[in-house]
Amino acid sequence: MSSQSLYVIKLGSSTIVHHPEIFEEINRIVKRGHQVLLVAGGAEAIRLKYESISRPMPFLTLPSGDEARYCAPDEMPIIRAAYHENILSIIDKQLKSYGLSVYAQLGGDHSLISGQKAKPIKAIKDERTVIIRDSLFGQFTGSHTSFLRSALTAFDVVCLTPPIFDPTLDTYINIDADILAAHLAIELEAHHLRFVTGTSGLLLDIRDPSSTISDIYTDDELSFVQGRMKQKVRAAQLAILEGACDVFISGPHTLLGSKTWFWNVSRELGALDLLNKVARIPSVSQDEHELANYLLDEIKLPSVSGTIDEAGNIVFRKGSGPHTLLLLGHIDTVPHVWPVRTDTNGITGRGVVDAKGSFVNFIHMLQEVDVPEHGSLLVIGAVEEEISSSKGAYFIRDHYSADAVIIGEPSGEHNLTLGYYGLFKLRITIHRAQEHTAAKDSISVIDELYHVAGEIRQRVRDIDSQSLSSLIDIKHQQARGFLTVTSILNFRVSQAAGKDYAEKLDLTFGKEVTIEVLRATPGYANARSGSLVKAFVRSFSKQGKSIHYIKKRGTSDMNTLATTWSTVPMVAYGPGDSSLDHTNDEYLHYREAAATRVILKDAVTEWFRLRLEE
Repeated sequence: MSSQSLYVIKLGSSTIVHHPEIFEEINRIVKRGHQVLLVAGGAEAIRLKYESISRPMPFLTLPSGDEARYCAPDEMPIIRAAYHENILSIIDKQLKSYGLSVYAQLGGDHSLISGQKAKPIKAIKDERTVIIRDSLFGQFTGSHTSFLRSALTAFDVVCLTPPIFDPTLDTYINIDADILAAHLAIELEAHHLRFVTGTSGLLLDIRDPSSTISDIYTDDELSFVQGRMKQKVRAAQLAILEGACDVFISGPHTLLGSKTWFWNVSRELGALDLLNKVARIPSVSQDEHELANYLLDEIKLPSVSGTIDEAGNIVFRKGSGPHTLLLLGHIDTVPHVWPVRTDTNGITGRGVVDAKGSFVNFIHMLQEVDVPEHGSLLVIGAVEEEISSSKGAYFIRDHYSADAVIIGEPSGEHNLTLGYYGLFKLRITIHRAQEHTAAKDSISVIDELYHVAGEIRQRVRDIDSQSLSSLIDIKHQQARGFLTVTSILNFRVSQAAGKDYAEKLDLTFGKEVTIEVLRATPGYANARSGSLVKAFVRSFSKQGKSIHYIKKRGTSDMNTLATTWSTVPMVAYGPGDSSLDHTNDEYLHYREAAATRVILKDAVTEWFRLRLEE
């Protein structure tokens, strides 16, 4: 499965024509490994086109008092030319200057994006209301998503503009580019939707450039929104209600400036506000950048420093004493992303259990825990925990230090996780010349793969009888007279296997079979003794609860740290039912999130107190 996330970015024509620095920002998104669909507006380009041919640009005055460009049939060829000459050509040239491959066209070309002409509209002319029947303006009805997905895979950037095509009338029709971007983000299941504008996001007072509104919720009253910004707001609300993407309006003329975020949830969330927002920013492994930067901007607390380190981890520190407690969560999720939904009892969405609920609790500790003079509270949201690289955890292991670690993973309110199985991951490749299936003693490469996998399983069981295994991601290819089959064989190995289990295995199967060790992380289990466990015991007791110790068959960043932090006590604690990890049924109960937060706070406070006594 591709790790690429999809960004749909709507650029206004003024940004495209007058602010080419935006293309460097787009280049950086592509270089991070993601897909980009640009949707370009054309107001400035159309104005320049009409000016170049000395033709007055027609407008209609609507009953609301707003003005709209009048797109009569005679005007459509001019509008199409304006997009080709003043938008697509600029985008193509700018992006190619960064070495990017580009696919760019009008949305209506080849009927790629279809629409339907709107009903006749009312306008004010000579102080009278008139009916305009020939305006070629309409709405989105669909797109060739399979073609667009292929183009996004084949090219670094795909760019589309209005107008689109009405198949019933067999003609091009205009459409608002903001609305077009929202519809495409929904259809293509984009992860991120961005509207770049000429102001510092959405302004409460258009006369005050510093009056940016940071957050818009579904129940907010927006009567102050004026002019062209109305369509951006409408498009943003459409996307958050029907899509899975996160959405913001930013500017002026940059993705990096002031932002107005849109959230498909009520404003009255109190202590649950941050959890709801973090859940609504997709952060599939290798696409943690947006969430990390959001948290860096959002978490501004006295005596708390924040940064994003070289691996991409989000790092907060409170206190500067010699005794460091590390709260280590992870901010990435597995694919795929679906719309987050909130009800009165909890929240459902990708990652709310594994493990955004746990990490949000960690962030709250920065505000709620009084770190003593001798202490330092280090809160880190690691990247790439859900994939084999464990990039964030390896960087933490090699560049940070701590006296104890609490891992943010779902244990459930009443449990404390003392350890995890290890992960042993192999890539099996069989490559040989093809032969007739009726040949004597013929065995297919697929059958041979199962035989090899079965033999490896037995060899691992001889070392660790408690191991679990699964054969995943099988690929088969026939090319130039050779057959190739490749698969991943995953093992979960218990703590009894020891640290050097991989060195004991014979993985030799002849020249046609190649075995690559992708990961060989041992299991880890913390003892029940020590100040870290004692701190949790006392915290549970304070709440009138008994503590239950568990060891999980999954693997976490605890295993990675333990490869060298062998003397550092580590446990895992967090809200959620871990049986929902990686499923489409993740649901986190608010009551449990709050209860685990109380236990965590008392345990952290108690650990600092016990540390001073040692």
